[in-house]
Formats: sequence, structure tokens, C-alpha cells
Amino acid sequence: MNFLLIGSGGREHALAWKLAQSRLLVPEGREPGKIFAAPGNPGIADHAECITLDVSDHDATIAFCEENHVGLVVVGPEAPLVDGIADALRGAGIAVFGPSREAAQLEGSKGFTKDMCQRAGIPTAGYVRADTADEALAALKKFTTPVVIKADGLAAGKGVIIAESEAEAIEAIRDIFGGRFGSAGAQVVIEEFMRGEEASYFAITDGATIMPFGSAQDHKRVGEGDTGPNTGGMGAYSPAPVLSPMLRGQVLERIIAPTVRQMAEDGTPYRGVLYAGLMLTEEGPTLIEYNCRFGDPECQVLMMRLEDDLGEILLACATNSLAKLRPARFADQTALTVVMAANGYPDTPEKGGAIDGLNAAEAKGGKVFHAGTAQKDGQLVANGGRVLNVTAMGDSVTAAQKIAYEMVDAIDFPTGFCRRDIGWREVEREAKG
Repeated sequence: MNFLLIGSGGREHALAWKLAQSRLLVPEGREPGKIFAAPGNPGIADHAECITLDVSDHDATIAFCEENHVGLVVVGPEAPLVDGIADALRGAGIAVFGPSREAAQLEGSKGFTKDMCQRAGIPTAGYVRADTADEALAALKKFTTPVVIKADGLAAGKGVIIAESEAEAIEAIRDIFGGRFGSAGAQVVIEEFMRGEEASYFAITDGATIMPFGSAQDHKRVGEGDTGPNTGGMGAYSPAPVLSPMLRGQVLERIIAPTVRQMAEDGTPYRGVLYAGLMLTEEGPTLIEYNCRFGDPECQVLMMRLEDDLGEILLACATNSLAKLRPARFADQTALTVVMAANGYPDTPEKGGAIDGLNAAEAKGGKVFHAGTAQKDGQLVANGGRVLNVTAMGDSVTAAQKIAYEMVDAIDFPTGFCRRDIGWREVEREAKG
């Protein structure tokens, strides 16, 4: 079987690396298959043929799949899903891992998700949707600070502002409606601030069967000690011990399963990965938001721990046959990834900086996933904000963290930086025993 993987980041490198291990690529008695990646990156090129394909041109994407006998399309990022690529491919009879355009509104519109939660009785923060700045400023008076201001649409993980004061909230509202996040800010969602610890939970569903797919804890802020502006994620580890078996059961029963039921009842059945961002409050797990794709960098740590065939799981999801598979199995070890970003991230990252030492880093036992890299005159260089995902395994978060930072120190990336405290909460808990 041939795969087409859409995307170019660290998440997609992790998916390509795991898909390259799939038995579906080497079926017994038949010619080996291959992975195509559109557009891919230098790391993905180790596992796939990187191609130029405008995936916003659905007819061209369908034609490529037909001409190259693609048996499964795996959509990495959210934008093509919100744009409806899964609908077009399914309409042409091509198996695709990812939700429809309507179902992808779970990520494409924060207001859509809040309204769905309200209908399904899913625990989430109180909220108000506003279509204009004046409407939002009037609604703000109903909330106490701190308060959360969100651009409704896709904003690359950066459209959320936690306002500590009314003045900050007013500024955030005016910034969003003033175009700070482009079309993502055509509507604003104002939410109550929830207190607790954040964690992420993943499940794969074909619209009927739900396959639990692990937990993780991300580090969104750019600075150590969780300071500074939000980013797309500066590091993560999996599993998240703070999500105990009891809490995971509550997440499945009170959040994931009602979502799958409600989406089906609404006529927009969800097929793909459900990535639930959670706040662990005193009242129990509460949904912050959904993403309709694997997290980045959470995907990297999940793929490191996954012991089953990713290709078989994603194909079963795409063909409504998840019920035929056993539950996904993951290594008991911890995987931890550190994001190396370009100086200036998340505002104006410095591109073009030379990168060396990746082989030396991987010799320490981990894996370096490429996120924003490019080849220029034979030299690997930075080509984005988040550039590398330095990923290690260990018997504890502390052990995995130690190896990951040894790997980081082996990499020569003068125009890059990273947080030095990924996993800090769990490291502190482990130290206390």
C-alpha cells in the first residue's frame, strides 16, 4: 500500500517515521509500497518521497492519489481538514484519516465546540461568543479576572490570551478584532478562567468505536517556569501521570464518548483523532478545547511510545473498522521531547541559521524530529519558528529529560534556543517520591 502524508512539521516527521514501520508497506507476496509526503521536510525525506502538491486543490490531490495508487491519505495539520480535504477524498473513494469539514469545526471554531459541549452536557468553562468588539466588551462585564479571550478560528495555537486584568482583556479583544490573528479573529469567545493543571488526552474514533490513544502534558509558554506568551508548544512528555486511570476513565465517559455521540446525532459524525485539551479542576477533568489532529509536539512522544502498527490503526479508522482491532499498546516508558526554536520565536523567528550535530545527538539513544528545517547548499538550516523536536525515552520523566537535554547539548544551533525545564512538574513530583 502507498501512503500520502500531508504536512511538513515535526508532527508529520513523527508520523512518517512510524508509518515507515507499517506492515502495510510490505504486504506479503506483493511489491513494497511507499510513502509520499506533501511537502515534507528534510527529516521526512528519510522515510518518504517529498513531492510538490497543492493540497488546497482537491482535484489535483485526488488525481495524484489515483495515479500513484495511494491507499490511505494521512492529514497531519488542521487547516486542510477545516478546508474539507477529507470530504473531497472520501467522495472520490479514497481512504483518508481525518474528519470532515463540518466535524473539523471542533478545532476550526472554538464557539462551535462550546455550543456542542453545552448540548452534550460536557464539562467546560462558562463562555460567551461575540461577533463584534462592542459586543465582546459588553459581555466582558459578566466575567471576573483573570479571564480567557480566544480568537474563534485557527491561529496556529497562539490565539488564546489569558488576561490578568480588565485592561488586558479589553486590549486583547481590540487586538483580535483589529486583525492580530487575521480571519481567525472574526469572532471572539470569552471564557471563565479555570484553575488546575493542564493535560492532554487522545482518542481515535471512526464515529462509533473509540480507541484510547494515550496522554501527554505540553508546555505552551515560551519561557521557563511557564512564563511569556503562548506558543504552538515548547515540549511535551507522555504519559502524563497526573491523568490517573480513574481520571482517564472520567475523560472517556464524560467528555470523549458524549462528543462522539453528539457529533453523530448532529449529523456530523467524527472520524479521526480527538485531541482533548483538559484542565484538571477540583470538580474533575474539564474540556478546554479540542484539536482535530495529533498535537505538535505531543504526536512525537506518542509515536515514540506506540508499539502497534500505526498504518493499520489509521486505515481501520478511515474504513470504519476500528472495532476489529485490539486496543492500542504503548510502552510503559516515558517519552519526552524538547523543542528547539529559532531566536525570535514566537514573534519573528530568525530563519537561515545553520544546524549541525544531529547524528551525535541521536547517538545518545533518542530521535530528532525535524519541524522547521530546510536544506540550503548542502547545509541543514532553520526554516521556521519551531525547528527541531529532540526526543528521548526513559524509565521516568526525570530519566527521559536527562537524555533529551544531553541530546540538545550535542546539537550545534547557534541561532536557536529551548526551554531547559520541560517536564518540570513531574520531575518535582518524582523527586518527592
